[in-house]
Amino acid sequence: MNVVADRPRAVLIAGLIVAVQGVAALTVALVLVTRGLAGADQHMASGYGTAAWFALVGAAVLAAGWALLRGRRAGRGVAVFANLTLLPVAWYLGFGSQRWGYGIAVAVAALAVLAALFSPPALRWAAGRPAQSGSC
Repeated sequence: MNVVADRPRAVLIAGLIVAVQGVAALTVALVLVTRGLAGADQHMASGYGTAAWFALVGAAVLAAGWALLRGRRAGRGVAVFANLTLLPVAWYLGFGSQRWGYGIAVAVAALAVLAALFSPPALRWAAGRPAQSGSC
């Protein structure tokens, strides 16, 4: 049985978005370390500690995206949890810090992943059931 061939298109799309989210988090970690090494003020918050958090989460999210792209069900839980967590972040970006563009982008990405992973074909795939004819 080829797990990649059995993976629905919705899972592929979710996997791509989740992998990009993981790369974005790793990029933030790299930027924070670079800023710290360049001498950015760290008396209010530790850029290195925040970078470590983004690196840890980014690596887990990237691994989840990779797993989904490879047709592995193991990445689904991390992807769902990460994107449920991003919904309040999107809310804060829009309403709390008035960064509407970022808030909308984060919300759209999170909702797209959740919609894809909870679509009927993706749920059948997650349950290990064969795809029905005519489904994605």
